[in-house]
Amino acid sequence: MQQFQHTSFALDKHITPEQIEFFNQNGFLHFKNFVDKKTISEFIHEVENVQEHLLQNNITKVNGIPLKFGTDVDGKTLIQRLAFASHYSKKLQQFLKDPRLQLLLQLLGNYDARIGENEKDGLVVNHYVNVEGSKYSRLGWHTDSPRDIFLGSRILPMLNVGLHLDDCAFDNGGLRLLAGTHTQGLFRLLFRKKYFINHEPEKNERGFDIEAGDLTIHDGRLWHRVQQSPNIGEKSRRRVMYIPIITGAYRPKHGLSKTPFYHKLAQLQHLPSLAKRLAFPSLVKRVALSNT
Repeated sequence: MQQFQHTSFALDKHITPEQIEFFNQNGFLHFKNFVDKKTISEFIHEVENVQEHLLQNNITKVNGIPLKFGTDVDGKTLIQRLAFASHYSKKLQQFLKDPRLQLLLQLLGNYDARIGENEKDGLVVNHYVNVEGSKYSRLGWHTDSPRDIFLGSRILPMLNVGLHLDDCAFDNGGLRLLAGTHTQGLFRLLFRKKYFINHEPEKNERGFDIEAGDLTIHDGRLWHRVQQSPNIGEKSRRRVMYIPIITGAYRPKHGLSKTPFYHKLAQLQHLPSLAKRLAFPSLVKRVALSNT
């Protein structure tokens, strides 16, 4: 695997033609120092407060989306995937109104894009830590597109925008991706790899040197994974807030929303083989026809 060289940018008052061209070609962007260290500390404090509220009130789902629980370095319960975090924090709500985030909508071209604070899984906080009892120390190869299929929709353009709350050098694991795979056909998008089960590195995959406060953006159709840290305990900690930028019909979630089918499947041990054998063939045919 290779580390990206000289491909980070700064995001100021507008998206530059160079940045748009790079994104269209590779399917991702990396903006350095999007927020300062003081702001990162404030966001970490907010996330910890949200987690404490959810744990104290025994909340296991938010708007139908299951939370994922694990164990922290001190043995305490940790929420490792927290959906709709901004619904519990005014500071996080305000962050989603940052004008610079609105600039990113341009990357989806002429589509009617928006920040999905109340849709999909909302503002998601992923918390990776490599300790015994952790359920979230890595994440296998996947794209973000099958969610649309399981919701009965054709695959729609979207971006996943990650604000990184911790330093994560290339050698410490973190985001890995296959640049340019956002332009692949439907079959390769769905069947190039076994979703979430395949963790094997590819010779053409790339990774990053991330600092707390950096922003990464990737096209939802891009194949990517999270490499497990070689370190154990605190040195392996990696927290990212993911902001969805989505298109299509407005479909807000609420307290009575049902758990999407793909989240139920994700709880099964053999998700990829089951989905491919039982669900995907008819879904692929339907989506292929809707995309024509």
